[in-house]
Amino acid sequence: MIHVIAVIEVTAGSRDAFLREFHRVVPTVRDEDGCIEYGPAVDLSTSASRPARPNVVTVIEKWSNVDALEAHLRSPHMSRYRELVKDMVARIDIQVLEPA
Repeated sequence: MIHVIAVIEVTAGSRDAFLREFHRVVPTVRDEDGCIEYGPAVDLSTSASRPARPNVVTVIEKWSNVDALEAHLRSPHMSRYRELVKDMVARIDIQVLEPA
């Protein structure tokens, strides 16, 4: 199994629109072979964390293996999704991890 943490900085004021598009693709991604977990999260300010970042969405993913992740990245629905949100995305940082 592998873990993916994608931190997506969206343009100012576009987080709600970005999340609407993201939530539309989630069921299709979760049906992909090898998808174990896939979903967005947003910052929550607490005494144990830094201040919330209003223009950040963190995607938390688990895949059975790298091949499943690679197939996901090449899928037609993800190409369509990336085209729909491209003007809302300012920056993406992706970490692919394996259990230690």
